[in-house]
Amino acid sequence: MPPLEELILAGSSSGPFMLHWRVNGLSMAMLLASALYAPRYFNEVVAASWRRKVGFWLLLGLLTASLSLIWLAADLLLIYIGLEVMGLTAVGLMLLPGQAEARRAGLRYLLLSLLGSLAFLLGVALLWGFWGRLDLAGLAQSVEPGLPLSMTMALISAGLLLKAAVFPLHAWLTPVHAAAWIPVSALHAGLVIKASFFVLLQLWLLLLPDAASAAGLMGALASAAVVWGAVMAWRAEQLKEVVAWSTVSQLGYLLLAFPLLIGTASAVQELAWEGVWLQLAAHSLAKAAMFMAAGNLLMATGETQVRGLTGASRRFPLALLSFGLAAISLVGMPPSLGFVAKWQLLHAALLGAQWVWVAVLGVGTLLSAAYVFRVFRYSFVEEGPVRDYYPVPWVMDGVALVLALAALLLGLMAQWPLMLVRSGGGA
Repeated sequence: MPPLEELILAGSSSGPFMLHWRVNGLSMAMLLASALYAPRYFNEVVAASWRRKVGFWLLLGLLTASLSLIWLAADLLLIYIGLEVMGLTAVGLMLLPGQAEARRAGLRYLLLSLLGSLAFLLGVALLWGFWGRLDLAGLAQSVEPGLPLSMTMALISAGLLLKAAVFPLHAWLTPVHAAAWIPVSALHAGLVIKASFFVLLQLWLLLLPDAASAAGLMGALASAAVVWGAVMAWRAEQLKEVVAWSTVSQLGYLLLAFPLLIGTASAVQELAWEGVWLQLAAHSLAKAAMFMAAGNLLMATGETQVRGLTGASRRFPLALLSFGLAAISLVGMPPSLGFVAKWQLLHAALLGAQWVWVAVLGVGTLLSAAYVFRVFRYSFVEEGPVRDYYPVPWVMDGVALVLALAALLLGLMAQWPLMLVRSGGGA
């Protein structure tokens, strides 16, 4: 495998088969899935006005454009523009319900997102001030280790970690998802927070390829995120909060990229590189499916609490099946794509004798299983109060099931996504 710096630079250029294009393709597929899910959700669940529907589609178009710019840009100024448009669009989508809870959560998200943007922009300004350029290829050749670079990357990293809701900068995430529409939550968890991680990893590999100590600090954040997010998901009473806290935990696995890719042997880097990108794809598909399946269960039962799912296994088997298939990938059970991704990360940690990350992967898997099985524990309880149930439109069930099956079955065809990742830096 070529050096990671070459892979990133190749992905930022105009080569024929670039990993960045493939990430963009995954984004387009998920945006299409949300576009299929949203109309029936608006009509059947929230009875959205035509103005809010139009606002959703306009903001969805802006989100598509901004994500494409982030995935494909090779200049920090363009990346900053993409992040800003994406952030403002995400806030707009979160505010669409119009309720007081949504307004409070959305405005909080806006303030923290702008704070993250300010830190990122200050870091970009320092890069320009010290080295006089913002193109990624030029910066990779121009920057030199030292205090200026450390200050710059500290600001950029803080801003992007805040935007990505990485522990301990995650406080805004759960309230936002609790108030947001289901298709918006699916897009946000599946794509929006991944964009900030994508930029952060790209910049570290280009500008801090040997910063092993700093990468170890990121690994510590990853460990805390995996454990804390899973524990909070297990304790959460609301179904949407369970899925939102799960996002905090699963992001920790992506952060393991830093200690496994920076300052390690090439064989470790190759395995970690594959594992990280497979984990990104697996989590995006599974988390979108899980949010949609949770939304279907909430619509069908009229309940928001996990305890309110009694009898769901008999009355709504398809929605629960979609939730369960997505959970298989999130937990990392075979034969899912999540299993292949975490196996690659585990193999990389074992090969590099980084036993702490081995333990994190093991503990995280057990904790993930705990909060998932807690949902199923209540779903399979047949005794409970008699309620009125509402049928879920087949389109809503179908979209969630297709995404969940994709997260599962891609693990059985893992050689194909692995081939795409391995050729991602090809020229």
